[in-house]
Amino acid sequence: MVERVTLHILDGDSARRAQLARLAFAAGHHAEIYANAEELLSHAPSNGLVLAHDEPTGQGIATLIAAMMRAGHWLPVIAVAETPETHAVVTAIKAGALDYLAVPQQIGPLNEAIAHATKEAETHRAQRARAAEARQRIARLSLREREVLDRLAEGCSNKAIARDLDISPRTVEIHRMKMMGKLGARHAAEAVRLRIEAAGLGDVAA
Repeated sequence: MVERVTLHILDGDSARRAQLARLAFAAGHHAEIYANAEELLSHAPSNGLVLAHDEPTGQGIATLIAAMMRAGHWLPVIAVAETPETHAVVTAIKAGALDYLAVPQQIGPLNEAIAHATKEAETHRAQRARAAEARQRIARLSLREREVLDRLAEGCSNKAIARDLDISPRTVEIHRMKMMGKLGARHAAEAVRLRIEAAGLGDVAA
């Protein structure tokens, strides 16, 4: 049995929005409805799943997820469309949607998508938590220490980093030692892992 969830239904078509809400309630879930992304973000829900119609097709979901990320109100997103098109599905999944299905007409497909998204969401939340922690650590670094870390993550040796930054290998070692200390990294591989995890929230700010 699928655990009861709050479905945040986002659809510009009022009839389809109402239809999805009725299906959600029939499946034992709670539903909140929104006509557009701005309305959803203004309510800033902190839990549940977003069931969003992909409009315009192939762009709507990516735009929604980007807006959610900027607002800091990420929730798992299930995309729907009358007739899912391959390019739209690929774009939405790459943007971070956890599933993409034809507008559900029956409880079974809806609950299957909810169960899948709920499971995937736990993994995403754990990844985002690690990314946030890694980004906080990296924010402690000076610009030069960041430059050393970035090049270390690219596989550069101390000598290569020295040539690239036009400093001595000994200076690279000093910056590297300070960088490792601030990150709490025991070895280079751990520092690189933190750099990669921080990128999970997008490009690390300078």
